[in-house]
Amino acid sequence: MRNPDGFRGYYHLKKLIFLFLISLSLNVSAQQNNVAGDKQTQVSGRVTDAVSGAPLPFIRVAFTGSSYSTSTDNHGNYSLTAPGLFSEVSFSSMGYMAERRKINPGQVNNLSVKLRYAETQLKEVKITSGKSKRYRNKGNPAVELIQQVIDRKDQNRMQSSNYLQYDLYERIGLSFFNLSDKFMNGRFFSKYKFMLDSTSKINGQTKISLPAFFSEKLSENYYRKDPSKSIQVLKAQRQTNILKFIDTAGLEIYLNRLYGNNIDIYTNNIFIINRQFLSPIANHSPDFYKFFITDTIKTSPEKLIEISFTPRNTGDILFEGKLYVTMDGSYAVKACELNVNKDININFMRSLKIQQDFKRDSGHYFLFKSNVQADFGLFKDKGMAIFGERTAVFTNYKQNAPQPAAFYEGKDQQTVENPSQNDTAYWALHRPDTLTRRQVAVYANITKLERMPAFKRDTWIASTLTGGYAAVGPVQLGPLGSTYAYDSQEGSRLQIGGRTTPQFNKTVYLEDHIAYGFRDQQVKYNLNTYLSLNQVSPFRYPRNYFKLSYRYDADLPGHSLTVIPEQAALTSFSTGKTDYWLYNKTYTVAYVRDFENHFSFNIAFRNWNQQPAGTLEFRSNNGDNKLIHNLTATELELNMRYAPHEQIIQGTEERHTIRSRFPIFNLQITHGFKDVFNSSYTYNNIDANIYKRFYFSQLGYADITLLGNITTGKVPFPLLNILRANQSIAYDANAYNKMNYLEFVSDHYIGLNYTQAFNGFILNKIPLIRHLKWREFLSVKVLYGGIREENNPLLSKNLYQFPVASNGSNGTFSLGSTPYVEGGVGIGNIFKFLRIDVIKRFNYLDHPAVSPYGVKLGFRPHL
Repeated sequence: MRNPDGFRGYYHLKKLIFLFLISLSLNVSAQQNNVAGDKQTQVSGRVTDAVSGAPLPFIRVAFTGSSYSTSTDNHGNYSLTAPGLFSEVSFSSMGYMAERRKINPGQVNNLSVKLRYAETQLKEVKITSGKSKRYRNKGNPAVELIQQVIDRKDQNRMQSSNYLQYDLYERIGLSFFNLSDKFMNGRFFSKYKFMLDSTSKINGQTKISLPAFFSEKLSENYYRKDPSKSIQVLKAQRQTNILKFIDTAGLEIYLNRLYGNNIDIYTNNIFIINRQFLSPIANHSPDFYKFFITDTIKTSPEKLIEISFTPRNTGDILFEGKLYVTMDGSYAVKACELNVNKDININFMRSLKIQQDFKRDSGHYFLFKSNVQADFGLFKDKGMAIFGERTAVFTNYKQNAPQPAAFYEGKDQQTVENPSQNDTAYWALHRPDTLTRRQVAVYANITKLERMPAFKRDTWIASTLTGGYAAVGPVQLGPLGSTYAYDSQEGSRLQIGGRTTPQFNKTVYLEDHIAYGFRDQQVKYNLNTYLSLNQVSPFRYPRNYFKLSYRYDADLPGHSLTVIPEQAALTSFSTGKTDYWLYNKTYTVAYVRDFENHFSFNIAFRNWNQQPAGTLEFRSNNGDNKLIHNLTATELELNMRYAPHEQIIQGTEERHTIRSRFPIFNLQITHGFKDVFNSSYTYNNIDANIYKRFYFSQLGYADITLLGNITTGKVPFPLLNILRANQSIAYDANAYNKMNYLEFVSDHYIGLNYTQAFNGFILNKIPLIRHLKWREFLSVKVLYGGIREENNPLLSKNLYQFPVASNGSNGTFSLGSTPYVEGGVGIGNIFKFLRIDVIKRFNYLDHPAVSPYGVKLGFRPHL
């Protein structure tokens, strides 16, 4: 019989041995596992552009085959550490060729990489099986995903916060490239060769370029949702350029507008390159785009879906490219790449590329960096071209941290005192991005260039040719374009003139010209003296000056200027005969003031003498048919103009408004005094108009003007409203193009001018002509008014007879109970320069020398 205690001891011994073996096994296994588990692989370094050497931010760096990844910072630096033995690391980003590099597993690695640009253009995706399938939105998972993005736009866009604050760094550069070898190696350019940049990367290719313009700005930006308010405070800026041969005031504003001043992927339409592009996530984008899911990307800690898109019609104003959408339930855009195809109906543009990256902050994806590149040239693939790039970096976001209420009552655009900052060390410290070596050199090179006597001489020649004025010390001679002219009254006309500059005096400015007509043998002159109260030239914004003026010149009735400046050659030719002329002698004292909110006014006291010429006569209607030699009026006039949020380009003679969605209001009030400086009549004239441009996305835009006028008091027809006619063959958007000069007068009217520009939306759909890239225009002008009995020479005495038609020329009439109506259909962008409009006049066809149809031409470059 066995010893029970011995049995129990044996049992416990076996149990201990078993537990020991289990423990040993687990320990060995753990030790084996920790061979890798205790090891970490680390890699760090810098990612730069292989051509320019510029650091590349937002590059995804990942251990190949794992979920461990990171991104490079603003300076291209990265550091990635993860437990495990990894032998390969990959680098990828939109627009660059992906790279994979071997590393030592379980060790600390230092690896810097140069990535090469990958020029890609999204082609239409075709899915084929035994039978080709038609693209459809219904049942398309890509469209369903895009719809999820569209449904959540309001909550994902930056403006979803009640209050938002961020810092913005903006940089824009402009360069010439594809300069011919003959030009670069020629004698003229040899002294400027140091300006060339041989490392420029344009559309994936290394090009030799000539930097022309470069600017940087730092600003603080504040946004309030309700009531909506945006404020930008400019903190620092610097700018340099070699475009001294043109007036560059406002150039930066135009370039920012051209290259996307505020690109928001979440808006329905993106305004860039002077066009409205439909966003790929616009509310109705599936009706215009084709969408395809092309990839899934997993980064730590995000999962993204890559969606490719392309226009249904390649000629429309649409993008093609890629969207990267988060799959965390927010369906936010993490990144996007927007390009255009070669068939798009935009002239001179060779390429356009937009890249935007968003970063997650407090559960929201904010725009972190935006980069726009575009180049323009006369020809698509050859000849000199212009390359522009605009970079914007957004930092220091703060949500729902409102400023005091009084702060939001301030101006939309504010500037700190002395924002100009040329200190290189300042920008190196505050710039959240890194410049390339050649970008840094632009400042020094242009400074050197400006000191060269040869550059000053060449700039003078170029500015004279482009600006129309020749600078001679403190005086500018010109405008050169008015040196010679011809018309039926004066015959050949010669004119010389000039004006002073701030070099002469910053307070007193003179502007004068003298002209002589060889047919009428009359000397004409215009003498102006300005007293600037803000020491700013009267031709610059903002204006604040007094003006004394004495003018004697020949004009058409109702027109103080007979030539449309940009189409002067065409206005030398007229349809029909006009021999109605006036010699106007005018003395004026005026005060002109512009305010920063783009409200402006001028108040003028004027003595105006009109003397008829040609076949025009001032003849009494009192039965004696007495000829009146001249008519004198003394007036006090107030002009007011308000153009909210207006942006302007400053020309050498006048300012040009950059058209936008904001209206422009004009009001003019005139009072005539009887018996003051030989004046004969008392009257009042009120003239008002409202202009607004409406954008309709793919349907282009419409320009609408509402206008009205009323004259009170009894006056002869020269003091009534002489409706603006146009008998030249040049199309005038502000005139009635089938009305003859002095054909209609009125003392009250209301009118509507409507012009619709379709930007090729219809013609792009017609196969045989779509490649011509023509653009359609539709115009309608309606004018309703009349003349009261007291001002009608057929019904009231002590007035002037209306001119009577003779020798094929029209007489003068009053508008009747039927409104004047004309309409037109036009085709523009013919050879990129020509526009042809066919105009139809619908009524008052019984007037002498009137035809119902006419053709008008416009000749200027179309972008």
